Amino acid sequence: MPVNWTVSHPDRLIVAVAEGTVTLQEIERYLDDVITSNTLAYRKIFDVTQTQGHPPDEDMMILGARIRAYPAFGRFGALAIVASSDRSRWMARLYTQLAEVDRPIKIFRNREAAEKWLDGQPHVDPPADP
Repeated sequence: MPVNWTVSHPDRLIVAVAEGTVTLQEIERYLDDVITSNTLAYRKIFDVTQTQGHPPDEDMMILGARIRAYPAFGRFGALAIVASSDRSRWMARLYTQLAEVDRPIKIFRNREAAEKWLDGQPHVDPPADP
């Protein structure tokens, strides 16, 4: 699976790593899992340094619209995107513009810098179970 992710409940942290060519459907599956696991409020690292292809701009627009609808599910935790190539950094910047929601978000060239920044971001409480 091109988007693999792990969650640390004690650290309230998700680390997702995308590999190869990632499709909109794979990113949507990851997002669905984040929502259903009640971890939207967790801090996140999304690492795209090992991707070869990138979703087309149209898919990025769909993704942005989907993310803008997610505040109905609760508050977002901070997001650190790790992108090393020029193209992946451009896609990360496009994502941050299209998926504008209330949360800290920053793009990094390496995981160590992303982790350091994320460690300084506040924890957000997930919504209480009904």
